Amino acid sequence: MTQHSAGPQGVGPAETPPAPAEVEQPTTPGARKRLSRGQLTFRRFLRNKTAVVGAIVIITLAIIAAIGPELFYWKFDDIDYDAFLKGPDSNHILGTTQAGRDVLALTLRGMSKSLIIGFMVALIATSIAALVGATAAYVGGFTEKAILWIVDLMLVIPSFLLIAVITTGGPQGPNAWLLLVVLLAIFGWPLSSRVVRSLTLSVKEREYIQAAKFMGLPAWKIIIRHIIPNVSSLLIIDATLGVGYAILAETGLSYFGFGVQAPDTSLGTLIGEGARMATTYPWVFMGPATVLVILVMSVNAVGDGLRDALDPTSGSGGRA
Repeated sequence: MTQHSAGPQGVGPAETPPAPAEVEQPTTPGARKRLSRGQLTFRRFLRNKTAVVGAIVIITLAIIAAIGPELFYWKFDDIDYDAFLKGPDSNHILGTTQAGRDVLALTLRGMSKSLIIGFMVALIATSIAALVGATAAYVGGFTEKAILWIVDLMLVIPSFLLIAVITTGGPQGPNAWLLLVVLLAIFGWPLSSRVVRSLTLSVKEREYIQAAKFMGLPAWKIIIRHIIPNVSSLLIIDATLGVGYAILAETGLSYFGFGVQAPDTSLGTLIGEGARMATTYPWVFMGPATVLVILVMSVNAVGDGLRDALDPTSGSGGRA
């Protein structure tokens, strides 16, 4: 016969108490989920409407520069023998040059070349600045003094004149612009490397750096794995603003005939050609000049937005 134990009142079978349910945290309207650093940075960036517009403009111009020449009838090196210095019309939307080349096709080609040069120079220069600045601060001693001496020397060299001389006597051909990229990158890193060095001095004594050192990691691994990622905020901003610097530097050199050489073209080459006819045949000048202004303003807007988004002194405390 089955025995039943008495319940609390002495009658009926004793009931097994239910398993405790998982306690739910109360949700209040003020409670918000903590965000990761990347999410927080992205949200801060989105709050800056000017920076968002700048990013959209850069992406749009890059897409147009990439696929525009494939969709457009006229190519940058085509010559229309029936339209020399002809104003904008249905056949040539931005008119033609003195040589009968379509201004819109030239502008697309020039924008593509200037964007490629700008991004390549920014990437190379920022990478050199990160490695040199972090190495100088981490290693110290004679190595740091030698690196700082080289940096100071690079800062006083008249880079514009030196680049002009080297490119004039350098190799010619369709890939000659790569020499311009290398030269602009070589003279574009010294100032940023000093800032990276200053940040590295404040990072190198932290616990995780000391722990990596005691574990026997070589200096180059500590620099690449631990120091550079912790100064990446500055490097992202520096690379972004470096694109604008490189585009303007390339434009200035090409304007004076020391940058991208014919038959290739860039925004600087087009502006230099159109400047002589800015008052008589303004369409030759206005197209590339307008694109240059919009492009540089957009890059600077994105750089300012990233600087604000990555600012550690913001009062949001990691919450959205």
